[in-house]
Amino acid sequence: MDVLQHLLAGFGVALAPTNLAIAAIGALIGTVVGLLPGLGPINGVAILMPLAFAMKLPPEASLILLAAVYIGCEYGGRISSILLNVPGDAGAIMTALDGYPMARQGLGGVALSISAWSSFVGSLIATIGIVLFAPLLASWALSFGPAEYFALMCFAFACIAGLMGEAPMKAGIAAVIGLSLSCVGLDSNSGVYRFTGGDVHLSDGIQFVVVVIGVFSISEILLMLEQHHSSDGMITETGRKLFNLREMARTWWGTVRSSVVGFVVGVLPGAGATIASAMTYSMEKRLTDTEGSFGKGDIRGVAAPEAANNSAATGSFVPMLTLGVPGSGTTAVMVGALALYNITPGPALFTQQPTLVWGLIASLFVANLILLFINIPMVGLFTKVLRVPNWLLVPGILAVSAVGVYAVHATTFDLLLMTALGVAGWLLRKQGVPMAPLILGFVLGDMMEQNLRRALSITNGDASILVESPISVGLWLGALAMVLVPPLLRLMQRRRTPPPVAA
Repeated sequence: MDVLQHLLAGFGVALAPTNLAIAAIGALIGTVVGLLPGLGPINGVAILMPLAFAMKLPPEASLILLAAVYIGCEYGGRISSILLNVPGDAGAIMTALDGYPMARQGLGGVALSISAWSSFVGSLIATIGIVLFAPLLASWALSFGPAEYFALMCFAFACIAGLMGEAPMKAGIAAVIGLSLSCVGLDSNSGVYRFTGGDVHLSDGIQFVVVVIGVFSISEILLMLEQHHSSDGMITETGRKLFNLREMARTWWGTVRSSVVGFVVGVLPGAGATIASAMTYSMEKRLTDTEGSFGKGDIRGVAAPEAANNSAATGSFVPMLTLGVPGSGTTAVMVGALALYNITPGPALFTQQPTLVWGLIASLFVANLILLFINIPMVGLFTKVLRVPNWLLVPGILAVSAVGVYAVHATTFDLLLMTALGVAGWLLRKQGVPMAPLILGFVLGDMMEQNLRRALSITNGDASILVESPISVGLWLGALAMVLVPPLLRLMQRRRTPPPVAA
């Protein structure tokens, strides 16, 4: 009953005229950012975060804006995947496998509309999951001490390494770089300046906004200058605009299954929508592809990953709100947004800032409805954005990024550091190093260090406190499983796969 009362109060916040308008604007911006190849939700949220703070929006309005942009990007990413065969972000890669063949068969409108519907169902199921499980997890998390929090953050890094497919080492390198950047500045325990090089601008550490805009937005600009996505091959005749009841019935149970799996994956720290969409596409192919039609334009191959990536994106709010640990790179950026307002996410947030938390949760319901209603009828308009040339798009992104960074502290040093980090991020991305673990490492680094020091100070340096409680032991075992089980499963899969027969 308390949950319903809190949720009704949250709808009072989300449906306020100003916040409703902010959610609609965020959903629209998110869809446009999502459909532009390569940008994705992290860039959209990162660019708007400092602008929202500079405009002096209240914290609940800022979070509603960023959350609407986040899920809007997950909707928008499918448009370029289906019409161009160029995923808007990594989470939309699986959508292109069947979406683009459908578009080439004259069913582009059906693919776009069923993906919008599946995205809506996935986000709706995940938001209901947040309402049901987040308060329970928050009350359980109140029993966490410094040792438990340190084990939890180690578990988050283990999830990153274990779930990064064939590149766990590169993900680990990125996380270590993020942890190293978080150590720059004044050590709050000893009062010693660390890794500042004697520069007064680094005495308070590297600002989160500078890091996230640099490694994501600036590096993406450099990649866009290298890679020119031509719209010459874009499917312009999308045929029938809406799926029919038979097609909805054919995809319904796969959409529900994928939504549930996506939510569970999204709750895991560091897992994210990319893993969820890949898992559910493979799962649906094994369960339902009796005709061998997946990859050739099967509508079920569009619905499943779309439901999963939106469900996972929404589910990533659970660890952010309840434990203070970002569930994805985008929610890591949102943790940074809360830090700008001196708000610390975690279990106490539900009691100290109930208006903020439940207003955000209610806004997810509202933004999803807005996205469903604007995506299906306005697809023709959104596709025209794909024709914007890079020579016009890149300066616009650069200008907004620079204004956002400069607005926080009004120093040119931040702009120079943003550029340097952007070039470093560009070089790393060219080598296949993912940037999301770097941001997670930067966000969690300070919390991880502080909780380790507090835990050890309680016992005068005795490290046994890290494995004394059942919660800590469970988290350490979970971390070990996340590191060892995925590579073992991949090894078993390779052994089961028969070798190719020589011609």
